[in-house]
Parts: sequence; C-alpha cells; structure tokens
Amino acid sequence: MAPGAEKRWIILLLLQIVSFAIVAIVGQTTQNINILFVNEVDNNLANVAVEVALNYVKKNPQLGLSVEMMYVEGNRTDSKDLLQALCSKYGQALSDNRPPHLLLDTTLTGVSSETVKSFSLALGIPTVSASFGQEGDLRQWRDLTPTKRGYLLQVMPPADMIPQVIRSIIIYMNITNAAILYDQTFVMDHKYKALLQNIPTRHVITSIADDRDRASQIEKLRNLDINNFFVLGSIASIKQVLESAKNEYFERNFAWHAITQEQKDLTCNVENATIMFLRPMSDSSSKDRLGSIRTTYNLKQEPQITGFFYFDLTLRALIAIKNILQSGSWPSNMKYITCEDYDGTNTPNHTIDLKTAFVEVTEPTTFGPFEIPKGAKVPFNGNTFMKFDMDINAVSIRSGASVNTRNLGTWEASLGAPINVANEAEIKNLTADVVYRVYTVVQAPFIMRDPTAPKGFKGYCIDLLNKIAEIVEFDYEIREVEDGKFGNMNENGEWNGIVRKLIDKQADIGLGSMSVMAERETVIDFTVPYYDLVGISIMMQLPSTPSSLFKFLTVLETNVWLCILAAYFFTSFLMWVFDRYSPYSYQNNREKYKNDDEKREFNIKECLWFCMTSLTPQGGGEAPKNLSGRLVAATWWLFGFIIIASYTANLAAFLTVSRLDTPVESLDDLSKQYKILYAPLNGSSAMTYFQRMADIEAKFYEIWKEMSLNDSLTAVERSKLAVWDYPVSDKYTKMWQAMLEAGLPNSLEEAVQRIRNSTSASGFAFLGDATDIRYQVLTNCDLQMVGEEFSRKPYAIAVQQGSPLKDQFNNAILMLLNRRELEKLKEQWWKNDDVQNKCEKPDDQSDGISIQNIGGVFIVIFVGIGMACITLLFEFWYYKYRNNSKVIDIVDSSEQQQQQQQHQQATVVKSVRPAGKLIKQDSLKDATKGQHYQTLRTRTLMPNLSKFQPRF
Repeated sequence: MAPGAEKRWIILLLLQIVSFAIVAIVGQTTQNINILFVNEVDNNLANVAVEVALNYVKKNPQLGLSVEMMYVEGNRTDSKDLLQALCSKYGQALSDNRPPHLLLDTTLTGVSSETVKSFSLALGIPTVSASFGQEGDLRQWRDLTPTKRGYLLQVMPPADMIPQVIRSIIIYMNITNAAILYDQTFVMDHKYKALLQNIPTRHVITSIADDRDRASQIEKLRNLDINNFFVLGSIASIKQVLESAKNEYFERNFAWHAITQEQKDLTCNVENATIMFLRPMSDSSSKDRLGSIRTTYNLKQEPQITGFFYFDLTLRALIAIKNILQSGSWPSNMKYITCEDYDGTNTPNHTIDLKTAFVEVTEPTTFGPFEIPKGAKVPFNGNTFMKFDMDINAVSIRSGASVNTRNLGTWEASLGAPINVANEAEIKNLTADVVYRVYTVVQAPFIMRDPTAPKGFKGYCIDLLNKIAEIVEFDYEIREVEDGKFGNMNENGEWNGIVRKLIDKQADIGLGSMSVMAERETVIDFTVPYYDLVGISIMMQLPSTPSSLFKFLTVLETNVWLCILAAYFFTSFLMWVFDRYSPYSYQNNREKYKNDDEKREFNIKECLWFCMTSLTPQGGGEAPKNLSGRLVAATWWLFGFIIIASYTANLAAFLTVSRLDTPVESLDDLSKQYKILYAPLNGSSAMTYFQRMADIEAKFYEIWKEMSLNDSLTAVERSKLAVWDYPVSDKYTKMWQAMLEAGLPNSLEEAVQRIRNSTSASGFAFLGDATDIRYQVLTNCDLQMVGEEFSRKPYAIAVQQGSPLKDQFNNAILMLLNRRELEKLKEQWWKNDDVQNKCEKPDDQSDGISIQNIGGVFIVIFVGIGMACITLLFEFWYYKYRNNSKVIDIVDSSEQQQQQQQHQQATVVKSVRPAGKLIKQDSLKDATKGQHYQTLRTRTLMPNLSKFQPRF
C-alpha cells in the first residue's frame, strides 16, 4: 500500500469513529414528538411542505427530533365530518398512550378553521395555526385567557399579508375607487371590512368569475364607476382577467395592479397596456438555504413563498415543542380529555408556554424571518407573520408581449407599512386619471356637436363643465345618450335617457338643459342650479306682411277705382257740354270777358285737366264762368274731397291692421282656437307637464263625480253640489288631446321644420323650454317667441345618487356665480353668439310705411316723367315733319316797298297767347329785282328751323 493511501485510510477511519460517537451522543438526546396535523382539502402545498419538513428532520439528526405524525383532512364547508375525524384520531392517540404534543393547523378559513379552533380550545391542546385572519377574525380564539394565549398560537400566512399592499398603494396614490379581484390562492372573506377600513375609498372585493362571466363581471364593475383594478391571484388567473377586459379599459383613465405570490414573469395577450406588477422576494440572507432546500428536498411547488412558510412554521413548531420537553417545562401530569368527556366546562388548564418557546427558536428560516410582536400589549395572534418584500414593477405590454419592465420600488410586508418608492414620477403615471363619463343630449346652445372641439362638442354647458373642471381638477369624456332623452319614467316605473345611465352607473354626470323635477330627484341627485328658472314658451312662425310697391292701390277695390275713373270722365264730359252750350260761358261771351285777366276756354282737353288737377292740393285753376259749370265743378270738388279723405284714412288703417295681425299671444289663446296645431317635444319636460296637468284634471273630475253622485248624501248636501257648470277647468285635457292628435315631434329640428312648413290655413306652434326657443329665434329670422313663460323650473347638472361629485360641483358652481362667470357665459351664447342672424327689424306700430309698400308712388313719378319726355319728342317730330303748311297774303307793291324801307332785314315778333302758342314772323324776301315783293307770313310755326331757332 502506498504511503499516501495509508494516510487517507487512517483519516477516513477516524472520521467514521467520530461520526459514530456523535450519533451515539445525539441519539441519547433525541426527542420523540407526536403531532396531530390538520389540513383542508385542496391545500396540497401544505401537505408537501410538512412532508419536506419531516424529511428534513430525519436527515438532520443534530436537531434531535423524532416525529410521529397523525393526519386529518377536512372540507372547508363540512364541520361535522371534520370534527368526527378529529375526535376519532385524538381518541385513538389517547387510547394508544400517544397523546399529541402539538396540533399543527394549516386550514385556511371557513368552518374547517373554526372547527379546529373550537376543538383545540375545548380540549386544551397546544396548537400552532396557519389560518387566515387578524386579531378578532378568529372568533373562537377572541377572548383567550393569558394561559391559553401561551399555547394557542396563530401565524398569518403570506397570502394573508400580501393583500395589505393594496391598502398601502391606495393610501399613497390617493385612490378613491377600487375593484379587488382574487382567485382561490387568496382568502379575502375576512378582508371585506378590515382591508380598507377608515380609508375613503369606494371599493368592491369579489372573487374572479369563470371564463363565461369574466368579461361581464369587469363590465359591471366599470359601470359601478370603478377604474382602479387590483387582481390577486396566480399568473394564470391574472392573465385571464387582463385578457377578458376591453382594450378601452387600459386607457389613461384606468389603472391595473397585478399582485401574485409566484415568482414568474407577467405575460398576457393585451394590445397595449402598462400594468403595476407586484411579486414577493426572498430574504437575501436566506437565499443559500432556500436553494439548498429546493434542490435537496425538492420543494419547488408554486407559490414558493407559501411552501417555504409552511416548511419554516412546521420546523419551528417542532423545535419549540422539543425545547419545552427537553427543558422539563412540559407538565408531568398533563391532563387529556376526549371529545366524549368534554361537557363545555371541563377544559384542562394547561400552563404550557409554547409562545415563549416559539419565539426563542434560533433555527434559520428559508424565505424570510418571522415577525413576532414584542411586548405584552400587542397580541401574538393576528400580528405574527413571515417577513418578506414585494417587488413593485411597471410592466409594459405591447401586442401581447412584455416589452419593458421598470422597477418602481418595494413594499415590506406588514400591517401598515407604506410602499418604498424608487421612481415617483413613473409610479404617478400609473395612476388612473380622474376621467368622468358624461352623457348629454344635443340641444343648442347648451350642447352642440363640433368635430374641431377638443371633446367633439361645444356650447354653454361645455364651457361651464370646463370651468368646473378647473376648480375640481378632473377630466371627462362625453357621449350622446342613445335615445336622445333626458329621462322620463314610464308606467312601470322604468326610466330612460340620461337618468337611466345614471341609475345603472354607466354615467357619472348628466349634462345639458336638464330640468330639476321631483320624480327625477328620487333616483338621482342634482347640483345647485346653474341656470335661472326656465319656463315653457311658445314658438311660431313670424308672420310676414306681404309687401307690394303698389299697395296704395289695393286700399280700394278694383270696382271702386273703375267707378272713380268713370266719374272722372263723365264729369269732364259734362263740364265741356255745359261750357259749350251755356250762353254765359266764356267761349260764348268773348267780348264780355275780353278785359278779364283770366280767360279759359273749357274744351275737352281743359275739362280733363281741370278735373284731374282738382283732386290735388294744387287745385284745378280758373273755374268756368257760367253758373251751371261752376255747380259741376263744385260737385266734383266735394266728390274729390270725400274720396281723398276716405282713401287717406283707409290707407293708414290698412297698413296698421296688417302689422297687428297676431293670431296667438298666450297659452289661453292657443287652447281656445282649433286652426293652429301645437305640440311639445316627445319625451321632454314640457310633454310631461301637459300630460300630468291633464291627468290631474281627470283625477279631479273623478273625485267630483264620485262626490256628486254619492247616494249617502242628504238632500241638503246634494243641493250644495248641484251646479250647471263643471267647477274644474278641462283646459289641459283638451290641449293634451289636441297635442296627441297633432303628433309630438321627436326632435327640435323636426319641430322647427313643421313650423316652417305650416301655412296660415294650417299653422303649427311648438311648446318647449324658453331657452331653446329664445336661441332658435336668435338664429332664425322666420321664427318668433309668443307669450309669457309658464311652469318655470331650474336647470342643474345631474349626478348619481349619493355621488361625492354633488358637493364638489355645488362649491364650484357657487364660486362661478360669485365671480359672475355664469352671466358672462349667458352673454356669450345668447347675445354675442357667432351664429346669430342679422335679421331685419320687423314692422311695428311705431314704424313708418316701408319703401316696399309705398315705392309705387315713385314709380308713378318716373312713369309720368318718362311719358313727358316721350311727349316732348313727339312735339319736335310733329313740328318739323307734319305741320309745314304755309299761308301767303298778297299786298300792293307800295306797301311792300314801305315795308322794305323800314325793315331791311327780317324781324321776328314774338307774342305769347293765353294758350301758350309761339308766333314768329319771317322777314320779307325779294323774289326778283324790280319785281313785286311777296310777304311770307306764318301764323303758327316757322317751317325752316335751320334759320330761325325757337326761344324757350
């Protein structure tokens, strides 16, 4: 044998001897422990972890433990079978003289956990439990005596601590609403009240639905005005939830938080999303031990944190029992009773201090150390847990693949520790923006579509909401309600329109010209009014007075004008006859009147002229000389005075009456006539008003009829009810019936079109909110607002019943009122609106006659001047080419010579006769030298105009 080999053999022999010695020494101190292990169905990880712990004890003899395990498994919902199994197993152990030193309880929650707690408490069995719940959640262990608190211990599992990170996130991000979804790997039964206690966050905690209902579950949560989602579960469960959500639920107004116990990476088939992903991290000082346990003892099941928790808890509990036994602290006269012996009052009083032994165990942990409260004031149960850190990351997913993971910070597991933020700016970007869902009805100028506007709408309410958003600090998305209604209730008590959206939590805000009504306030809330009281008014077509340039001729009928014309010609003819045949007329007594300054011969032309000018302020001029002619003239003057006076009065009255023709001026006028049809908008508050007024009248009639036909009345009482007229008005009943017959328009545009299509024979009047009608009149020159407003109600913003937005919006609206911002908005949209039409001012009683009605007079002037010009041209033409006759007189030569001597050149003598004729005399011309001269004398007009021009 080689020298080196001999040395190695000697060393190995010595090592074997030493090992045998150690085993012998340890074997002398090995402690036998009996364990009653209780688990629930489907908690397989606890079974695996406990088995690994037992295997670890066997392979590590230095621990000095020899464990005999008794198993009991029960259903979470079946306490009877579990209790029978516990009593049977415990009774058998006592009969075999192997009483359990420890009851190891890994039941999670429910009746199985309660059954184990009741069993251990009643029989006084030392217990270490890993059930879910904080102090007070374990109902059977709430009022333990100090002695019992020493041996009835509970340590919270990691799955019970991880949900506490939600509380820390909500506090840090100031989240006001949350939906917490969890799968079977988490137990949240006891978290409904305690998780977010004393935090003003509206939240829902529910288990994840199955594949068929998962999408609708998320949709319902969204309809509850929730946009912050926390998903607690395995990676597979988180993936299913994210893939069930709509793509729009990953926009900036939503926030998703995925929280798991597993160590895997997050993947899901989502188009575009950024998820806050949280998963546990092991203690850095325990990584070597964790790797050794995983590889050597094959503890690789997920979630690892839970498996190692059960492993460490089992190992620590076994060592604590061993230390009590070896220290002699275990009672020698330990009393045990069976389930049959227990009568409710004979629980053994044990003084076992398992709590102290559990705390003093120095065995290193695998995943993280146990956090055990110090001091007697903080109870052990509900405050003891395994410490670990949660890694907080932002995972960006694009087209189903994780493209980026950024670390945001960590969270140290505890019942109230805040999150440790490493990237504050990044984590703020993961918060859900406050984006409220606004539903509206398009109705100018409150709400109008505008593709160029940031939200696709503009109007008074949009400006108002933007100003409120500046104060309250929120964003919103606005949609038009599908049925275009603000909200009305049918006979079955069902609502439609915006009210329905608010009731179903599909809308946060109802915006528009929405009236505050009592029945609406029973299901939704209204803010303080943002617009003053608005009543119902009447809109009709603006009556247009027909204009005519010759309207002054229409004052008298055609037959009257013809009679006046006939009287004119007849009077002119009579005047000519009387002047011609009267012996006292001018033309028959020229010598008598030759010295008068005014000489007028009344021929046909002069008679026509006299009668025409007599009707004017200028007068007819010189009257006839004969008495009979003057009587005719006086008669004509009287006739003309009466005709002109009548015409003037009728012209003024005719123009005034045409402007005063307004068929309807109030609601009563509308109800009393049948020519004009009328109706409100279908589904509007105006329709509700008339319908209810009609119903009230009908109810009053039924009450009156029942009262008047009551057979129990005495004769005296019946006589007091005997009236000829029905004492209650039926105005609204008739109006509602007329509205139904006329047909209710479904939109304001339809109502305006019906008004424009109406005629004087079949008119149409629309009854609606005064603000809407006022805006239509402002933007349409052919419409008018008639009558006074009635049934006045304020406009307000609608919110969900009990919504905190009510108080926030109230404060904002009151601030705007104090700053007079609302008045400025009214000025902008009702007086300075860009769409306001520049309408011509309609005629009223104070206005004068328009040019459209009197312009024919100017046409008459222009026609007269035109006719005068044509007559002048005719006179020139007639003078030059038609009237060229000559008159020649023969005189003696002596006279001619005398004239030649006196006048060597032509002389022109102008004399104006009373009739206005011009006479010219031509010069004398020599025919031939030495011959007789002839005198050319013209009696009327000069034939040769080229030599002698007339003077005017």
